[in-house]
Amino acid sequence: MNTDYLSRRGFARAAGLAAMSGLWTECALAQRALVGGKVPPGTIWLNANENPAGPGEAAIAAMKEAMATAGRYHYQEWGNHSATIGRSFGLERENVILGSGSSEVLCAAVHAFTSATRPLIYSEPTYELPIALARALGHKAIPVPLTASYAADVKRMRQEAVNAGGGLIFICNPNNPTSSITPKADIDWLANSLPPNAVALIDEAYIHFSTSPQLVSALDHVKAGRNVVVSRTFSKIYGMAGLRVGFGCAKPELIQAMAPFPAGVISWVGIRAALAALEDPRMVPERQARYIRIRADLCKWLEGQGFSYLEPHANFMMIDTRRNVRTVIPAMVERGVAPGRAFPPLDNMLRVTIGTETEMEKFKRVFLEVMKA
Repeated sequence: MNTDYLSRRGFARAAGLAAMSGLWTECALAQRALVGGKVPPGTIWLNANENPAGPGEAAIAAMKEAMATAGRYHYQEWGNHSATIGRSFGLERENVILGSGSSEVLCAAVHAFTSATRPLIYSEPTYELPIALARALGHKAIPVPLTASYAADVKRMRQEAVNAGGGLIFICNPNNPTSSITPKADIDWLANSLPPNAVALIDEAYIHFSTSPQLVSALDHVKAGRNVVVSRTFSKIYGMAGLRVGFGCAKPELIQAMAPFPAGVISWVGIRAALAALEDPRMVPERQARYIRIRADLCKWLEGQGFSYLEPHANFMMIDTRRNVRTVIPAMVERGVAPGRAFPPLDNMLRVTIGTETEMEKFKRVFLEVMKA
């Protein structure tokens, strides 16, 4: 494995420089500041793939209890939290790394497994944070276009790793922003045929929003000891975006390589909420069913209005506006609906987060007004 990654001090220096330049911070990439212009009162936010349901009842109760002891760092308990998360997926404590959302895990992987000679290899378009960070560090980032079905082109990505003598292959599954999936067979093929000095990073932030039999977690490859890192977050289906709790799973050797880079301690209140949510057997299936219902209603409506879209597998979808979305987005914001930003090269595609039934009714009305203007 790569041993020429940065020290913690080097990580902090690089992170500070990148943050000051606005290159790869989450705020710069995903938050409301990118909407721009004057935002009317009562605007609905469908731009950051947030879950309007928020934390569940069990998580809220756990947070209230945790507040009484939030004056402590609780350093001695973090190992137990990692072990608890690991057990919930049939893994050990040594297989888990905690992070501020899954974003910190993704960044740790970039630091650990890319270098001046080992590139980041990614699908285009996809979630930009790891790409921007790699480039801020001076590491090469190699784009590989999605296939015609908007899946990761795993064979071309592997070949790029072969050509480079290794690297980090990044796949978001389901993919952000396309809401498309890379089938199990492709992920299995990649995990089983990784070249030397290559690691596959599979971001499964949105995996709970699909029931497709073609979408299967890559965690089995972690259990098999392959060079695969799987990242997860409590920001999406669990509704805890503001609490910033995520984790990564990998074989101990990979976890050890990533360990110097996250801060090491996340919110005590957040982790207590996350663990409580994991123990609630109803939350994921109930929320999954609700999202699929609202999403299906939107798809049916779009078809009735003559608009096409990419088949969605996440809590957002891409709609073909038949014009450059840079003209569509501000027009929608003026009318009180904030959709996602532009994602080149899909310049005509508008990414829209799935909100509540009421929010999606407002979206339909405003979208149609803008499209007819």
